[in-house]
Amino acid sequence: MADPVAGRRLIDRFLAAMPTREQLADHRLTRPFANRVLAPSLWRFTRRSVPRGVALGVVTGIMVPVAQIPATALLALPLRANIPAAAATTFITNPFTTPPIWVAAYVVGKWLLRLDEKLPGNPISAGAAAANRGWLDWLFVEAGPATLTGLVLFSILGAIIAYFGTALGWRWWIGRKWRRSRSTVASGVRNQRPTG
Repeated sequence: MADPVAGRRLIDRFLAAMPTREQLADHRLTRPFANRVLAPSLWRFTRRSVPRGVALGVVTGIMVPVAQIPATALLALPLRANIPAAAATTFITNPFTTPPIWVAAYVVGKWLLRLDEKLPGNPISAGAAAANRGWLDWLFVEAGPATLTGLVLFSILGAIIAYFGTALGWRWWIGRKWRRSRSTVASGVRNQRPTG
């Protein structure tokens, strides 16, 4: 059984990491759009806006290397996504998770592109072994396209999983609240005694 105190601590850390409306209004990248970014509809937690925000946060967290939160806030405008959920979800990429994600993206992208099999002479394998080739050539010719392909795939799959997972979690949470409410009302009716 999950420890409720540890869960509450995790939620408190999550909420502390989220930017406030004022921080977004004062940020130099979002200042020109502050009146739109601060619209109350983008800050409400609803069953439609939160899954959109989480999915958007996954995409920007993976695909945008810098200024993820301002980019997420700007992209939330046309998508009508919840800005706090989107901004907090961008923290899936951080200094600890980004290197493994990029390495996995390279491996998956290389597999998807099948560059090694389609080009004669296995240029990726030979390129990794060749000492006279520059690392910039390898980066832009071989690693770059493979990594980008893997990152796009990860962001699409991650957004789909995040959207439907959040939507299901939202339904479960609301259903749990309704069951508690009904059980409280039912127990209150049983405990009432007629007066008179």
